[in-house]
Amino acid sequence: MAPFFMHDNFDTYLKVEKRYSNHTVIAYHHDVEQFFLFYGQRDLRIKEINHSAIRTWIVDLFEKEVSRKTINRKLSSLRTYFKWLKKEGIVTANPLAKISGPKSEKRLPQFAKESELKKEKIEALFSADFEGIRDRLIFELFYQTGIRLSELIDLKDENVSPDRIKVFGKRQKERIIPISNELSILINTYRSGREQIAQDSKFFFLLNNGKKLYPKFVYRKINNYLGSATNLDKTSPHVLRHTFATHLLNNGAGLETLKDLLGHANLSATQVYTHNSFAKLTQIYSQAHPRGRKN
Repeated sequence: MAPFFMHDNFDTYLKVEKRYSNHTVIAYHHDVEQFFLFYGQRDLRIKEINHSAIRTWIVDLFEKEVSRKTINRKLSSLRTYFKWLKKEGIVTANPLAKISGPKSEKRLPQFAKESELKKEKIEALFSADFEGIRDRLIFELFYQTGIRLSELIDLKDENVSPDRIKVFGKRQKERIIPISNELSILINTYRSGREQIAQDSKFFFLLNNGKKLYPKFVYRKINNYLGSATNLDKTSPHVLRHTFATHLLNNGAGLETLKDLLGHANLSATQVYTHNSFAKLTQIYSQAHPRGRKN
């Protein structure tokens, strides 16, 4: 059976040189391990793996009804793995050089309507105690800054100022996001309660026992509150990030500005939101232009 070759060194490469998050490292590790388990049954040595072997694996994934998005992610993991092997002199060629992943289904991001997130409506969902104030601030920070789940959980107290927050996104890329006066007031209110349970924690958001938040806790909270406020099928923290982006574009923000606020590496990742904004422009056009009005 072919071994999962030097996986510890590969994990270190991802963490130290590529500066990937722990979540990404685990995903890459699992994807590469899955490939070797598949080919372990065929006693195929690592230097014998070619593009035909990769295509056989892709076919197997399709037959197991793995989504195109997941297949592309697995190919990305494997491509990075073989680039590392080549860099280390273990193989002479990358067998994925001739491989193109399947075209992904284009799905528009789900987002809440502005009318569903009116201030008075959202305020009514939260209690006035420490837990309610914290949960409301989490909700508002997602909606008003477009911050990612991991960025919110890892947000340091020292990086939250009266008019801005400093976050570290993918590959620890730093960005500064402005915040509104309303959000600043809510932060001050939360900080008053946080001081009672902080226990010298460097993290800004804390559980009632003073410990750091964890993903399932935040997901459960947002799922509950966003589900109460909207009729969306998906009610995850990322939906609020989509909502932040869509509402900014609908109200005149430029793509470059949105790209910087979201922490995207390039505009192609940001342009997905123009589909939603175009729908808004079409609606305005049909209502405002004499030739666009429907009888």
